[in-house]
Amino acid sequence: MAHPRHRGRRAYRHRLRVHPSMGGLQRGGPTGVGDRKARPPPPKPTRSPRATLLRQSLPLALPSLQPIRERGFWIGSEASRSFRGVMAIRARSSYAVAAALALALASVAAVAGEVFFQEKFEDGWESRWVKSDWKKDENMAGEWNHTSGKWNGDPEDKGIQTSEDYRFYAISAEYPEFSNKDKTLVLQFSVKHEQKLDCGGGYVKLLGGDVDQKKFGGDTPYSIMFGPDICGYSTKKVHAILTKNDKNHLIKKDVPCETDQLSHVYTLIIRPDATYTILIDNVEKQSGSIYEHWDILPPKQIKDPEAKKPEDWDDKEYIPDPEDKKPEGYDDIPKEIPDPDAKKPEDWDDEEDGEWTAPTIPNPEYKGPWKQKKIKNPNYQGKWKAPMIDNPDFKDDPYIYAFDSLKYIGIELWQVKSGTLFDNILITDNPELAKTFAEETWGKHKDAEKAAFDEAEKKKEEEEAAKAGEDDDDLDDDDAEDEDKAEDEKADSDVEDGKDSDDEKHDEL
Repeated sequence: MAHPRHRGRRAYRHRLRVHPSMGGLQRGGPTGVGDRKARPPPPKPTRSPRATLLRQSLPLALPSLQPIRERGFWIGSEASRSFRGVMAIRARSSYAVAAALALALASVAAVAGEVFFQEKFEDGWESRWVKSDWKKDENMAGEWNHTSGKWNGDPEDKGIQTSEDYRFYAISAEYPEFSNKDKTLVLQFSVKHEQKLDCGGGYVKLLGGDVDQKKFGGDTPYSIMFGPDICGYSTKKVHAILTKNDKNHLIKKDVPCETDQLSHVYTLIIRPDATYTILIDNVEKQSGSIYEHWDILPPKQIKDPEAKKPEDWDDKEYIPDPEDKKPEGYDDIPKEIPDPDAKKPEDWDDEEDGEWTAPTIPNPEYKGPWKQKKIKNPNYQGKWKAPMIDNPDFKDDPYIYAFDSLKYIGIELWQVKSGTLFDNILITDNPELAKTFAEETWGKHKDAEKAAFDEAEKKKEEEEAAKAGEDDDDLDDDDAEDEDKAEDEKADSDVEDGKDSDDEKHDEL
C-alpha cells in the first residue's frame, strides 16, 4: 500500500492537465487533454487596494524632491536613488512594497526642506559672490584666496580664506529674497582659523532690502550677525546679534567659541515659537527664548515710579543689642603699656642721658573702641522694593523672531593676522537637513584634517629643533673664533711686553 503522502501527490498529478491556451499544466479532471472542453484563460488579476494606493501615491511623492533637484542640492540624487531602489524591489506582495515606500517617504521627510542658499565654494563660486570695494581707497582692503588651506581633509574641498594681515574684508552673495515668518530659520557655516587668531572675526551676516554689494562694509545695516569673534584674552565668544527697529541687539548669554586651528561648524536655529539654539559641531551650546536672552522689547513690567517707601518701613536687618553694655573703665584702658621686661641699662647716666623710661609695647587688654553687639531685628521687613506695574511702553511682538526680508549673506571683518577660511554655508528651514549637511561635509573630513594638522605641527617642531641646533653650532663657532682672537691678542701683548723689557735692558746697558 502506498504511503498516504505519496497517494496525495499521485492524486494531485492525476488532476492536472494541459490547457492549450496556457501551454502548461492546469487543474482538471482525471483524464488527459481533449476529454473536456478547454477552459477559458483565467481573468487578469486585479490590484489590491494597497497596491493601487501605492501606484497612485508614488507620482505625488516624487515631485517633492523636484525643488531640491532643481536647486542642485546634494541630497536630491540620494533621495531619487532611494525611490529607484524602492521601485526595483520585486513586489512579492503589496504589503511589502507599501512598507518600503513608507520607509522611503519617512527618510525623505526627515531631510526634506527648503534650501534658500548653499555655498560649497566649488567651481564658479566667483560668479555668485561680489567682492566689495570697501576700504580699497585707503589701501586697507584684503584679498580672498580660494583654497583648501595648509591642512585639510580633502584638497578638493575648498573655501575662501583671508590672505593679508591688518586688513578689512568684505564679500557678499545674493539669493532669492524670503522671510522666515512662520517658519524655522537655520544659518550654518564652517570656519577655520589656521593662523591661530589673536584678534579678528569669523562671523557672517544676513542682510535684507536693497544692498549695493560693491559698497558692502562695516556700516551696512544687517538683520543677523552670527559667528565666532576672538580678540586677546577677554573676547572669545560666539556673536548672535539680531537687528530690530534699526538697533543691534546682542545676546545676553556668554557662548564660548572654539579657539584652535581646525575647522568648526557654527549653527544658529531660530524658530517660530521665538526659541533659538546655537550649536558648534552639531553639539548644542546654548538655547532658550529670544524674549529672555535678548533685550529687543521693553520689559512687560516696570517699577512703579510713583511708589515711595513708607516712613515706618523697617529695613534694618540687624540692630544694636539693648542688653549689651559697655564695661566700666573700658575707655581708660591704654593702647600701649611700658614693657615690664625692660631694664634700665647699667651705664645709663640720668644727668647726662636724662631720665630713663621703659619702652612701650601694645597692651593685650586694649580691644579698641567699644562697639555694641548686634542682633537680628525682630521687626525686619526686608529691603523695600517698589511694586511692579504694567509698562505702558510695552507692545508685544509675536513675530520677534522674524525678518521680513532676507536677501544677502555677507562676510565683513577686520583681521590683524590673516588665515581664516570660510566654507559650507547653508541657509535652510530644516535643522535636520543642516545637521546632515554638516556631517556630509565637515564631519566626513574632520579626522583627516586633524591628522594633517598634527603632521604639519610635527614637521614644524622638527624644523624648529633643527634650526635651533644650527644656531647653537653657529654660536659655538662664534665662541671659538672669539677665543682664538683673544689668544692671538694675548700672544701679541706678550711679544710687545718682551720687546719693551729688552729695550729697557738695552737702555740700562
